[in-house]
Amino acid sequence: MDLYEHQARELFAEHGILVPWAEVTDSPKEAREIARRLGGRVVVKAQVKTGGRGKAGGVKLAADPAAAELTARQILGMDIKGHTVGRVMLAEPVDVEREFYVSYVLDRATGRFLAIASAQGGMEIEEVAARRPEAVARVPVDPAVGVTTARAAEIAEAAGLPPQTVDVLVRLWQVLVREDALLVEVNPLVRTARGRIVALDGKVTLDDNARFRQARWGSGDAGHEDPLEAAAAARGLNYVKLDGEVGVIGNGAGLVMSTLDVVAGCGARPANFLDIGGGASARTMADGLAVILSDPAVKSVLVNVFGGITACDAVAEGIVQALDTVRLTRPLVVRLDGNNAARGRALLEERAHPLIQQATTMDGAARRAAELADAA
Repeated sequence: MDLYEHQARELFAEHGILVPWAEVTDSPKEAREIARRLGGRVVVKAQVKTGGRGKAGGVKLAADPAAAELTARQILGMDIKGHTVGRVMLAEPVDVEREFYVSYVLDRATGRFLAIASAQGGMEIEEVAARRPEAVARVPVDPAVGVTTARAAEIAEAAGLPPQTVDVLVRLWQVLVREDALLVEVNPLVRTARGRIVALDGKVTLDDNARFRQARWGSGDAGHEDPLEAAAAARGLNYVKLDGEVGVIGNGAGLVMSTLDVVAGCGARPANFLDIGGGASARTMADGLAVILSDPAVKSVLVNVFGGITACDAVAEGIVQALDTVRLTRPLVVRLDGNNAARGRALLEERAHPLIQQATTMDGAARRAAELADAA
């Protein structure tokens, strides 16, 4: 569960990390009053759960309360990577001397957390890592030990951060542990002209398995969630909206991730991540197809299933039955492999739907889905 920036900043403040004064609103008129309370000159920032807000025009400096109202009116309602801006945060500007990047993220491969830090903040960390990999420090953190003051000092030294950041690194680890987070990121973490260390922006992802302990973040937000993700969540689907044109359904997170990579390698962009897990029932397939087909950006759909506990013929039967309740409006490419794959393919051939095509390999299926999306 991703938090909005203003929610992440709230957590930071609760754990003793300095953040600029800020308030959130969905009203341009109220934005004027907030700017007046904050001293007139403010930064107006779109509150959406995606990156790239600055490049999209969702972060702007307003010189006075009247400008704050006008800027809020311009940003509210904007579409940023498929997310509609429903609220803006107005924050007092900060006199920045230096910018840094710090984060903690779960490393599932090793069963540990990874501290990622750089003295080059304020830009995409991927760009920094690509251009100057030596400028990004990656320090493993044993969750049984955590980030002590000594470990924080090691992280700061490895990344070239000033000693003043050590306390913040310790407190950010406390945010991660106490709030059940999988990711805690500050970009930029800045040193002001007065020598204070301040978190100007924040990203926090909480563990969905800990929602019962983090219930305060699950209320009052439905109106600002991505509508497709909200619809999928209501159906119990493991779905994430992406920015492409090829819808993807698979069974197993690893297979779906591989499918996304293969689709991208074929020159297309995946429109979503959708893992139907081990039980591809007719209802699950119908719900998955309904969500994906309701995305106007989708031009073709790829179903990539490896039969194991759930056999391929059961998946095929689910697709056939789903067609009774979901109107297929875009081409559907199906690749079945594994347990009872031949029987599953035969079932789809018997159904003979004009918009369903089959492929025997993942590469072939992805290539065909990309071709169909390009031709649409």
